[in-house]
Amino acid sequence: MLLKIIRYMKGYIRIRITGYSTERFLNACSHRGIILWGLKPAGRAYETNISIGGFRKLKPIIRKTGTKVSIVERFGLPFLLHKYRKRKLFFAGAFLAVALVFLMSKYIWNIDITGNLSYTDETLLRFLKTCDVENGMPVSEVDCGRIVKDIRKEYDDIIWVSASIRGTRLIIQVKENEDTIQDVDETILSEDDNKEQEAGEQQQTTGDQEQSEQPTDIIADQDCVITKLVPRKGIPMVMEGAEVKKGDILVSGQVPVIDDAGTVIAYQYHESDADIQGRTVIEYQDEMDLSYEEKSYIFLEKEREPIEKGEFFLKIGAYDFRLGSIKNQYESWEMYGFEKQLCIGENFYLPVSYGKRTVRPYKPENQKYDKKEFQQKLSRKFQRYCDDLKKKGVEIIENDVKIYTGSQKAEAKGRLTVLMPIGTQAESQLLEIPVTEEQDETGE
Repeated sequence: MLLKIIRYMKGYIRIRITGYSTERFLNACSHRGIILWGLKPAGRAYETNISIGGFRKLKPIIRKTGTKVSIVERFGLPFLLHKYRKRKLFFAGAFLAVALVFLMSKYIWNIDITGNLSYTDETLLRFLKTCDVENGMPVSEVDCGRIVKDIRKEYDDIIWVSASIRGTRLIIQVKENEDTIQDVDETILSEDDNKEQEAGEQQQTTGDQEQSEQPTDIIADQDCVITKLVPRKGIPMVMEGAEVKKGDILVSGQVPVIDDAGTVIAYQYHESDADIQGRTVIEYQDEMDLSYEEKSYIFLEKEREPIEKGEFFLKIGAYDFRLGSIKNQYESWEMYGFEKQLCIGENFYLPVSYGKRTVRPYKPENQKYDKKEFQQKLSRKFQRYCDDLKKKGVEIIENDVKIYTGSQKAEAKGRLTVLMPIGTQAESQLLEIPVTEEQDETGE
């Protein structure tokens, strides 16, 4: 490949060799170090490629061998430049285009975000803009390490971030904490619960020495009846079947050390760990309007297709050029379209994009759901809610949710009895070792 590029840059010629001594001609070229390639028979003659410098050395060989050489075709940059030597504007434009591409390669023209589920691209791009990270910024000013730190600091549930530059693209990959089990009902969580959860997470990140000094308990995060308790570390404080309130200690991280007389002489401190399941009741409520707006598209007279107005646009940096118009006199209309950014290869994006917008006017008409329709809609939303609970390890054992119909709204409400994981980590309050009478006398 490199040899082909070099030959094209220097230029070469395709020649035809005729006569009775073509073999002597080829041998003479080899003897004098003239390189030939692409040799092929052409009837009673031969055709081959030869460099420009080699072609200029053929005159004595042709005279000596009595052969005839004719030029079939010319290839390469020297012949191309000679052909268009009078077109100065063409070369000036080509040089300017190359210079512009080189200049634009020094800037970021595309920010690609992948892996985000909870946050949209627009949300993350708005945050990055507040950190002075946006399209059009110089590549030299992009600090990937700072971008990673800023995103991690702003969004607690993003546990991993990677930022890299490829061509004119800034590629940001994120991973969200999908394993975090949020409470099944927003009314159950409070600010105190969040603080307790944060305290448990901070406790897990401390060293072994600090953990031994500050044990953690598992406390109930809501009212329930304990149906399963399998401890791994710590002392269970309740039994299966016990009814507990929110905040009650389920497993203590302080394990007492007892001497032969049955006296507590010390405590061993642990970070509590256990599988706990409880039965509790969740309130469910969802409502929807019985009426909705339906779009009735406006048609031209004696036409079967709706009215549409469109425009093509071209964006070059901050400039926007439009062909056509989407302006109309209708009160209600919808707009859709597409936009495509120009790219050379995979990672070399340019600050140039094109696309089309189309507007379709309509008249809003109020319609009303019939009984079967709104029941199906409420049932589908409730089923999605139940599926989300199952993904979080919640088992529904009793369903008392019903649909009620009013004059303007319909609602699904009721109670769900469920079995679900219970407990959250909390810092343990250190217990004092009881002092016996013998210890008091010894101390005196």
